[in-house]
Amino acid sequence: MALTGCRPERGNGYDGHAFVANEEGSAIAAVNLTAFAVTRHIRIDGKPTKVLSSPTRDAVWALAGNAIHEIDPSHLAFRRKIVLPGTASDLLLSEDGADIWALLPEQKRAVRLSAESLTVAGSIELPGEPLSMALSPRAPWAAVVLKAALPVIFNTREAAKPSALVLPYLATLAAFRSDGKQLMLAGHTAKQASFVTIPEGRTVAHLPLAINPRTIAAKPDGGEMYLTGDGLDAVVVLYPYMAEVGETVLAGKGPSAMAAVSIPELAYLFVANPQSGNVTVLDITTHKMVGAVPVGKEPAFVTMTPDGQYALVLNQASGDMGVIRVKSVVRNRGKSAPLFTMIPVGSKPVAAAVRGV
Repeated sequence: MALTGCRPERGNGYDGHAFVANEEGSAIAAVNLTAFAVTRHIRIDGKPTKVLSSPTRDAVWALAGNAIHEIDPSHLAFRRKIVLPGTASDLLLSEDGADIWALLPEQKRAVRLSAESLTVAGSIELPGEPLSMALSPRAPWAAVVLKAALPVIFNTREAAKPSALVLPYLATLAAFRSDGKQLMLAGHTAKQASFVTIPEGRTVAHLPLAINPRTIAAKPDGGEMYLTGDGLDAVVVLYPYMAEVGETVLAGKGPSAMAAVSIPELAYLFVANPQSGNVTVLDITTHKMVGAVPVGKEPAFVTMTPDGQYALVLNQASGDMGVIRVKSVVRNRGKSAPLFTMIPVGSKPVAAAVRGV
């Protein structure tokens, strides 16, 4: 059964801004989520690829090549920046908001910066070129996936040498379980996912997958993980607390980026389909596909507003942001769910962070 809303209830918006990184526009678009319009384009040096919002400070950070730019979200203006000793491939924020971590592939290092002073506070030398990094939500542990070596873990509070995690394949993805006691690792070419204990690194399970995993997302309560990748137009559902594969669910053409939401009486997974220009909506409770939303050209990034009322979808080719109102996705006989609005944001939007007023 497909879904749509005949006359969707009017939304009041979210009292805050989405800060959108426009990679080819060399700017951060501040989108007012009450007016659903761009308030300002904040120019920065370089091509922004990642945006973070501080949970404890009045700050937003944008990564652009070898520099991190800090934006004042109250005045929607550039505040300061730091130039790193190399080009960074990723940027992460610790759970408490105190530390910013940057991955430097060419230097084979993970650099820790103070979020307060925006200065380098330390670094970890890695045994290979880093691909991605994950931070534990409840313990001082970080995991780094390496290009041509086994993944490693290290204690973020100590300057200890990273420890390798033994796997029968090269991992390409890593994500901590919500309690921080286990780490999920997945290999693109191996079509496998594994769960290991932290910090011991003991293998709990190796799980065969129907896809070559490339992207991961999690249910808000941490009870499920979701993988998309090559080889099948589907989402693989993992149960991290049982270390099992739950289901493999068809999810449109070429599913990629995802975002999950759970609000009273509604729980959905929004899955971007870049090839077909829409977003597939899955019911998390039943794991059934319930509809598809046309959103624009090459949707490749999805995030939720903190109140769970809106899904924000960035369309790289058409340069806009599709907004889906979660409560408008209702059971009906139609073939699609409604798009709430479309907002032009700039040239090649690739990432966003949402911040309340």
